Amino acid sequence: MTGLETAIPEEPNLLVSIGLGIILALVLILPFRVKKIEENLEPFFLVMGIIAVTISNLWSINLIIEALEAPVKIAEVYGIPVGIFQVVLIVGLIIHYYHKPIYSALVAAMKKIGVRTFAFIFVVLFGLISSIISVILCAVLLAEIALVMPLDRKKKVEFIVIACFAVGLGAALTPVGEPLSTIAIKKLAGEPYHADFFFLFNILAHYIVPAIIVLGIYAAFRVGKSTESIGVPEYTETLRGVVVRAVKVYTFVAALILLGGGFTPLIVWYISKIPPEVLYWVNMVSAVLDNATLTAAEIGPSLQLKQIQSALMGLLIAGGMLIPGNIPNIVSAGRMKITSSEWAKVGVPLGLVLMVGYFIIIFFIGF
Repeated sequence: MTGLETAIPEEPNLLVSIGLGIILALVLILPFRVKKIEENLEPFFLVMGIIAVTISNLWSINLIIEALEAPVKIAEVYGIPVGIFQVVLIVGLIIHYYHKPIYSALVAAMKKIGVRTFAFIFVVLFGLISSIISVILCAVLLAEIALVMPLDRKKKVEFIVIACFAVGLGAALTPVGEPLSTIAIKKLAGEPYHADFFFLFNILAHYIVPAIIVLGIYAAFRVGKSTESIGVPEYTETLRGVVVRAVKVYTFVAALILLGGGFTPLIVWYISKIPPEVLYWVNMVSAVLDNATLTAAEIGPSLQLKQIQSALMGLLIAGGMLIPGNIPNIVSAGRMKITSSEWAKVGVPLGLVLMVGYFIIIFFIGF
């Protein structure tokens, strides 16, 4: 998921830069301004990705194959290929046919420990284990958990956005978790870091683990005391809906691969050369671009440890701010039919608070 294999001209091209800048602006603005686009994010991002690659003149067989294959072979968990399309489809089918016992077990747990404690436990648990099991599986299960919780829609959206921040952060702790961490380990495998399986855990866990716990507490606070009775909700998704949702996720992931590939010139020409303190904030583009592509361009053995930490934390936090920013966001939003505006109302303020907090911690406190 790097999009960096094709050679990029050393000197920036003004027309290409302007064209990609316009595409970026459209991607950031139109989903919030045009209802039709908001309701059809997948084809919109696919079209934008195709246009971006065309403007950059970076079409290649490898990129096309990558876009087609990534949704079905996006990561390896203990040597086993785990595709987002398969996980979303298979787990969706399991829920479809066995929703009664699954929902009943979740409701029984909520009745026993309370909704607030239930929210805290699952946000922290899934945040911590997302780097061990598939982050995709965590996202699928979180969406089902949110649907079962006796909350109004606004609180369910808040819960799932907060949970996706936790899962997205936690997934970066090992190369099993997500493509970003896999690429970072590969880029730092040689001198001087000799990055191994636990490298990212060793340099990021003291930032990420406390954040996951704080997000769990915040989720419990935002959920509050439920005023609705706890009972097994009605399952309304059709079999066709399960299949269509998996296809939409496939399209979205493929679109992000193309979008990331198309934006590679901007990343190489400008973003990768920005000072660390500024790059931390510029990495907020990870909210709409493939953060694995950004990682491939920015992370390298010549960077100091603090530069690596700040770049990765900026990418990881920003990834939770908007739906396209992270795979868990795409999966959960698709299941719960969360719009771009609904997600942004929660994700952007929360992401900005985290960005400011970690900027102070990393660059001023030096922790």
